[in-house]
Amino acid sequence: MTGKSTPSQQLRIVVIAPDTLHPDSDDTEAIELAERSRLLRITLLENGYNVIAVLPTDTFLDERIAQLQPDLIVVDAESGARDTLEHVVMATRDERRPIVLFTNDDDTTHVKDAVAAGVTAYIVAGLAPERIRPILEVAMARFQHEESLRRELADARSELQDRKVIDRAKGLLMQRRGLTEPQAYELLRKSAMDRGLKLGEIAQRMLDAADLLG
Repeated sequence: MTGKSTPSQQLRIVVIAPDTLHPDSDDTEAIELAERSRLLRITLLENGYNVIAVLPTDTFLDERIAQLQPDLIVVDAESGARDTLEHVVMATRDERRPIVLFTNDDDTTHVKDAVAAGVTAYIVAGLAPERIRPILEVAMARFQHEESLRRELADARSELQDRKVIDRAKGLLMQRRGLTEPQAYELLRKSAMDRGLKLGEIAQRMLDAADLLG
């Protein structure tokens, strides 16, 4: 009998961890950070998440993320996580992904900046294993909602820009060919259909040609 895969099993996660995963034996703070990081990864695995890699914040981070194509990035940041955050945000600037940051730094003054930079969820110390699933599910849902709003805004801006270009092209045809507005629109529509282009594209081409010819 085969069971269905749960959403957590399908979710491919990259963990960005500090460089203290193998600390010196006499560095108490580094040992504590390494243990916290280890427990976080164990908790992810125990909840059925597919942790495909654990990466450091180095100059190759963007290339590695691009190669791995994770669904979500978990940042395990020590105190003073600004440098780590900057690395991760820069590494995902071309292809946005949900970013969940776990930190032991209880200074919440950076939360606003982190969220503005692209962090989907900012979780301060005290993570209980039973919280990991709802935290990641909410982070994914929030990211998807924000991306949907972002696409709708981009589409609305594109539509407004197309409308302006089409109106300018209609005005040009009306002026130079003595057409009415419906006739000018129909000529644009037919030209677009004949060439397999969008109305805004044919209108922009007409305006570009008019600028060249003077």
